[in-house]
Amino acid sequence: MEKLAAYKRKINEFLKLENFKRSPANLYNPIDYALNMGGKRLRPVLVLAGCDLFGGNIEDAMRPAIGLEIFHNFTLLHDDIMDDAQQRRGSETVYKKWDTNIAILSGDTMFALAYKYILSGNHKNLPAILNTFTQTAIEVCEGQQHDMDFENRNDVTIRDYLEMIRLKTAVLLGASLKIGALIANADAAHANLIYDFGVNTGLAFQLKDDWLDAFGSEEKFGKSIGGDIVANKKTYLLLKCLEKATPPDRKKLAGLYQDKTLGAAAKIGQVLDIFEKYEVKEESTLEMENFFNLALKAIKSSSAPQDKINGLIGFAEWLYKRDH
Repeated sequence: MEKLAAYKRKINEFLKLENFKRSPANLYNPIDYALNMGGKRLRPVLVLAGCDLFGGNIEDAMRPAIGLEIFHNFTLLHDDIMDDAQQRRGSETVYKKWDTNIAILSGDTMFALAYKYILSGNHKNLPAILNTFTQTAIEVCEGQQHDMDFENRNDVTIRDYLEMIRLKTAVLLGASLKIGALIANADAAHANLIYDFGVNTGLAFQLKDDWLDAFGSEEKFGKSIGGDIVANKKTYLLLKCLEKATPPDRKKLAGLYQDKTLGAAAKIGQVLDIFEKYEVKEESTLEMENFFNLALKAIKSSSAPQDKINGLIGFAEWLYKRDH
């Protein structure tokens, strides 16, 4: 974990040295703003970790790592517009601080910049790196579309939901590790194993986000608890509860999600009472553990040194056991 924390510091220092405040200001200032709002820096850290895992030089992976971080933040710029989100990481979202048209165009530029950073460096496996990134970018957009479609569907299953979060969140974590491994010239089989580790870790990570939104500490989580409930989001918790509940409770739960007159606090409280009744908190925890165990199985099958494997396992464990 100490090494990964050092990677995060290195990423932050690199971003500070990069000058994104270019002309025209209304195109680039939002990019600089978005990239300096903080965040966990999971994706670039995993690029460096994937490279180190297979004996590569992390300096060779720095610019591609920044490319993955720029891409991730591009998706957030556009997601905030689609979700009409007012805040991101405690600050105004880009489209609120500037406007929607600027946020769209700045996001488009970030997508192009992501490719520019990934392309920099004469990597032997560049075609495979570009193919991995491009396929992942497509899948992230597919996941976002599924998420939006779910808002108007009443037949969403747990399987549908898990596929959506795999695409929207998990594949980018897997791709970050795989791209790092490819920079280190890992063979395809081992690059795919580390990808599987990342994807399963990402699934556990997103399930934990859902869990924290419902049951976490507001102070530690950094945002209001119950946001997914208020927004009528279809999460694993809701879908599992609908699956387990009796017909009367299922009808009650559906009614709570459709009720537009009930205050937020009352709605959250009543929904959480039903969640507690059917022990979906525990069900969700078991599902997280399932994906974590699949992640362990993948990484332990790789040829990487055990000490480096242990470092990544510790990181994955922190991601799904965190309280914020």
